[in-house]
Amino acid sequence: MAKKKVSTKKKTTTKTTKPLKEKFKLSRQQKVVLGSFLFFLGIGLFFAFISFFFNWKIDQSEVSQFYNRTSSPKNWLSKFGAGVSHFFIFKGFGISALFIPVLTSLTGIYLFFDLSRKRLFGFWFWGTLVMIWISVVLGFIEKDGGLLAGIIGYEINDFLRDYIGFIGTVLILAFFAIVYIVVRLRYTPEKLYDSLKATQKDIVKDYETTSQSDDSLTNSVSDKQNSKFDIKERIDAIITKSDDPNKKEDKLRASSKQGDNTGEITLNPTINEAYGTSDKREDEIPEKIIIKSEGNPEDIEMEVETTVEEEEVENLSSKLVKDFGEFDPKLELGNYKFPAISLLKDYSANKGGITIDQGELEENKNRIVETLKNYKIEIAQIKATVGPTVTLYEIVPEAGIRISKIKNLEDDIALSLAALGIRIIAPIPGKGTIGIEVPNKNATIVSMRSAIASSKFQNAEMALPLSLGKTISNETFVVDLAKMPHLLMAGATGQGKSVGLNAILTSLLYKKHPAEVKFVLVDPKKVELTLFNKIERHYLAKLPDTEEAIITDNNKVINTLNSLCIEMDTRYDLLKLAMVRNIKEYNEKFKARKLNPENGHRFLPYIVLVVDEFADLIMTAGKEVETPIARLAQLARAIGIHLIIATQRPSVNVITGMIKANFPARIAFRVTSKIDSRTILDTGGADQLIGRGDMLFTQGNDVVRIQCAFVDTPEVERITEYIGSQKGYADAHLLPEYEGEESGTSLDINKKDRDKLFAEAAEVIVTAQQGSASLLQRKLKLGYNRAGRLIDQLEAAGIVGPFEGSKARQVLITDLTSLKQFLDNEL
Repeated sequence: MAKKKVSTKKKTTTKTTKPLKEKFKLSRQQKVVLGSFLFFLGIGLFFAFISFFFNWKIDQSEVSQFYNRTSSPKNWLSKFGAGVSHFFIFKGFGISALFIPVLTSLTGIYLFFDLSRKRLFGFWFWGTLVMIWISVVLGFIEKDGGLLAGIIGYEINDFLRDYIGFIGTVLILAFFAIVYIVVRLRYTPEKLYDSLKATQKDIVKDYETTSQSDDSLTNSVSDKQNSKFDIKERIDAIITKSDDPNKKEDKLRASSKQGDNTGEITLNPTINEAYGTSDKREDEIPEKIIIKSEGNPEDIEMEVETTVEEEEVENLSSKLVKDFGEFDPKLELGNYKFPAISLLKDYSANKGGITIDQGELEENKNRIVETLKNYKIEIAQIKATVGPTVTLYEIVPEAGIRISKIKNLEDDIALSLAALGIRIIAPIPGKGTIGIEVPNKNATIVSMRSAIASSKFQNAEMALPLSLGKTISNETFVVDLAKMPHLLMAGATGQGKSVGLNAILTSLLYKKHPAEVKFVLVDPKKVELTLFNKIERHYLAKLPDTEEAIITDNNKVINTLNSLCIEMDTRYDLLKLAMVRNIKEYNEKFKARKLNPENGHRFLPYIVLVVDEFADLIMTAGKEVETPIARLAQLARAIGIHLIIATQRPSVNVITGMIKANFPARIAFRVTSKIDSRTILDTGGADQLIGRGDMLFTQGNDVVRIQCAFVDTPEVERITEYIGSQKGYADAHLLPEYEGEESGTSLDINKKDRDKLFAEAAEVIVTAQQGSASLLQRKLKLGYNRAGRLIDQLEAAGIVGPFEGSKARQVLITDLTSLKQFLDNEL
């Protein structure tokens, strides 16, 4: 019996705690019904209160006879109206009780239309305060309490006067009046002074206009007498002017001389022009001109009205820009200095750039020509382009030679040249030639300094410029990450992926201000990206309440990715409010002060997510990682969130079709097989690279061979120390908070409800040091459901750890002796 009591208590507590919160949440239908009821109730109370002021003396005796159906009160709502009105007005707050029906109806409107409840709470708070204040103030007037003050107002007033006197009561009421005016109405002494000053100006202005109108009335009589003579004189002048034959002939002769060949007719203004200017201003009434050709007496007069251009009103945003200038997101770190190029090492200082070995070029050319001749392939022309690590030989075959024939000789050419990796491009896109890439015997290091210092990178007008290295033609290869919009990097271990990531991050550090870009760094290896911890307060972004900005724990990656999804949705809402399509248009609009920060608008920096080892995340978390990454890859381009994912396992189960579809830009370092090359690039070639930063880049069209720029660890350390020593923000850029679902069971399983095999299962788990349900199934010959319940009970007891994806649970107790001691202590 005792067991049953305990279990029932547990069940009732767990069932009642969750629905208590949900009971206060009304559905839309319930809100409409309740809102309608409160609205009509408020109207009924209003009519009942109004009727009570006229009939309260008659209904005074009827209030006590509420259950007597023979009595008939005069109130418009009968007994209910008389009783409620007597309670709220006579026994309550007096005439100020009229606030109650108003607030009740207002509550019904807010519920019916599902409006914000914050303002409604404010209405109720201040309405109740004003109702009590008016009731107490009217208590001064009434001696015994009644309709004006009510019993509550009279009693509060009487209580205050007994303890603090008449003056104290007046001071308290005056204080609450000032509180209401300042806090609720937001009316400060400065505003009162400004309004008095404005009214004073209006009075002076009205006085001046009235005095001017009086003066004009006195002068109107004399003006009327003089106007008769003025009109007559003007009419006589016009008539004499138009009747003068000499002047008419002169005008006609002048017009005939000017317009003999062109056939033009001179048009002269008549009466309105000669009449003189109007007394009214030109900007108020448009100017009218009547024109008529003097050469043609039958011509019809034409009235021309010149329209007055409207005055352009200056826009508020343009006025703000004119007064304060455009918004500068860099202003908070206005003294920030970009790292100097001298922090990077110049590897070409000793060697002096690319050295062309004529003998090597001639030897390779002869071997290529000889090998092709052995297979009866004649060459019309050959050209060599020397790169840092690879030389490209472009050949033009004789007419009638099939390209596939040359393509099949790839291994034979490699054999004859004794080179590491020969790559044939047949044909080279955009050219009528076939390319044969042959590695140089003495490769040249492409330094990050030369890539950063190049004019192509320095003058690049891109949102997120990346200087990846140099091509075969020794040109600096610069691309825009914002146009990619996501980048997938893959390659075997030790082929240059980490150096490539450092080159990408270094490019952004040399080009973008901390206010313009933020990094979210995921480093499962814990050693590759730790150098960037020094720039946490400048460039890094992290979740709230996390110590380190660089994520090394795979479990925290899921929360970070979901937080980026929340940030993505929030940014899309801001773009929707601003009526723009991408982050560039939004930031331009914000800089031009066309978006109000009080409405939630802010300057949006670019966010670059860098994952150093993606295969490890897929192994541990699987779909929990793949789903948010697929969402970000599909949607995050327009709002400035870009992904850079690197992996050393370019297999199909790591780089899935969902990920490949949303990563058009890909970098392939050297891989071990053609299958891996096709997985990354959808074509071969990555298996024929020579390593050490040799890579292929594609952005959905052509494949470009690049020698990645080399940036060593000391160089990155110098750059991060230089940036970290400068003034930064108070903290790293905080991402939205995300509360993930806790894995495993959160139930507090009672000891008495444990399985009979609990102790035996604990011994099996501790002995094997492996916490899994399948182990219990095999050892104890159980079904999956019972084994799963045992695992949950062991987790609740603290013997095994929580669920960790595909990994087995961690066993928290090391040996059987500790387990026995643990179980004895529980008892």
